[in-house]
Amino acid sequence: MKKNTYVVMFSTAGNEKEAYKIANHLVKNHLVACVNIVPSLRSVYWWNNKVNHDNEVLMILKTKTKKVPKIEKAIRALHSYDTPELIAFQLQYGLPRYLQWMDGALSAGIKK
Repeated sequence: MKKNTYVVMFSTAGNEKEAYKIANHLVKNHLVACVNIVPSLRSVYWWNNKVNHDNEVLMILKTKTKKVPKIEKAIRALHSYDTPELIAFQLQYGLPRYLQWMDGALSAGIKK
């Protein structure tokens, strides 16, 4: 595995419909290999000078570092939040066969 090649990203959405819309766009356009959608997340956070409590949906995105700028652009365009969460963690290890699958999913449809 090449160092710093793969990342796992977290983003939240206000509901499952929005999460699926974003996930479908990202996968269809080969920006991510996979999005796990975790429903019924309860978030407690500081916003507009107060503590807020909201139901959200967590999206876990698997991709490569080089795709992050295009993912950010897509999230900003598709998301309903003024300031959507989008954070990335560099992958320290991945099962080689899984990473090969990711490479294929991320390059599908790309003419060489």
